[in-house]
Amino acid sequence: MKPLAHHGVYTRLKPSKIHGVGVFAIRDIPKGTAVFAEDDDDIVWVDKAVTDDLPEELKTLYDDFCIIKGDKYGCPENFDKLTIAWYLNNSDEPNVAADKDYRFYALRDIKAGEELTASYRTYSDEL
Repeated sequence: MKPLAHHGVYTRLKPSKIHGVGVFAIRDIPKGTAVFAEDDDDIVWVDKAVTDDLPEELKTLYDDFCIIKGDKYGCPENFDKLTIAWYLNNSDEPNVAADKDYRFYALRDIKAGEELTASYRTYSDEL
């Protein structure tokens, strides 16, 4: 039997006190857990210059949702494919971190109901 849709799911989106929408634990997450293990879509790297002539609202998608490395944006293949991981809010005291492949793991035990946050500075050049 194939696992149900909630198998391996630790989080959901909810309104955030930090900024807009945030990612919240729906069950306890042990330290070291790969929080979004099933989120394995490749990141597409786009030259920033390609976005220069886009309408402002489209450019904002890149600034709001992409990883920034030098003159490149790292983003999903299509913004309609944004997964829950792309909604992590920034914090100077994060409870999740990204590895070299941008896969997020819990830095400490996280309790159900807590908002998950990351330090953008640890994997993106700009905030």
